[in-house]
Amino acid sequence: MEDPIITPGTSIETHKVLFMMADYGHDPTETAVPYTTFKNAGYEIQFATENGKPPRCDKKMLEGITQKLLGAKKEVVSKYKKMALSEEMRHPLSWSAPGFSLDPFDLVVFPGGHEKGVRQIIESPIVHQLVVEYFPQTRKPGRKVVGAICHGVQVLAASKDQHGRSVIRDCVTTSLPAKFEQAAYWGTRAVMGDYYKTYGHGSESTEQAITKVLGNPAQFKSNLNPGPFVAEDEQYNYISARYPGDAELFAEEIIKLFESFNRIM
Repeated sequence: MEDPIITPGTSIETHKVLFMMADYGHDPTETAVPYTTFKNAGYEIQFATENGKPPRCDKKMLEGITQKLLGAKKEVVSKYKKMALSEEMRHPLSWSAPGFSLDPFDLVVFPGGHEKGVRQIIESPIVHQLVVEYFPQTRKPGRKVVGAICHGVQVLAASKDQHGRSVIRDCVTTSLPAKFEQAAYWGTRAVMGDYYKTYGHGSESTEQAITKVLGNPAQFKSNLNPGPFVAEDEQYNYISARYPGDAELFAEEIIKLFESFNRIM
């Protein structure tokens, strides 16, 4: 039987995607927009939280005056509500369960969010070990992929091998630029306190937390243009983004990466 002819830009398999999340606090745009894009592409999606509790995104970004001024756009709120009713989000896996592994998944996504609840996943030794075991499989020409937005990149930065080296030590990456974080924090501090500082007033910026684990600070791409931007590494199948405004491009570039695996060179 002859091998199938693969048309460039098409896929012949259903990719398995896992969203790794804290119980509460992730940004709804950084979660619902990629989820919807991958769902429309026909990907098989699952979620995982520490004990299999359905995750909930940051309420402030979904409701009230904070949503209208600072949060998710109306169409994203609709996408989030649909996602929240899905079987996969209502019945997530447990990333702390004995025998749990990231290996069955083609793509592992780490959404961001500055709400303090996301520290649950950023600081988890269990998650760190899972990432240490999985991330090397993304080295090209492998076909495993990792995607992370904003504070999601901090999970990777904190995931270190036995020698204390982060899994992204040799990668090009982006995340929330310090100037973006400072603008949001100081612009809202009078009414929202340290809401925009995940680790509280006076803590290091997300950019600092990530840059310090890289082999070279120049590997951090701090693009201050508010238009959509992502960073794609050349050695690993790893794509990162800065903030909610990048979420759609982030998902699209991941799909393009999967499509590239099946192109005839």
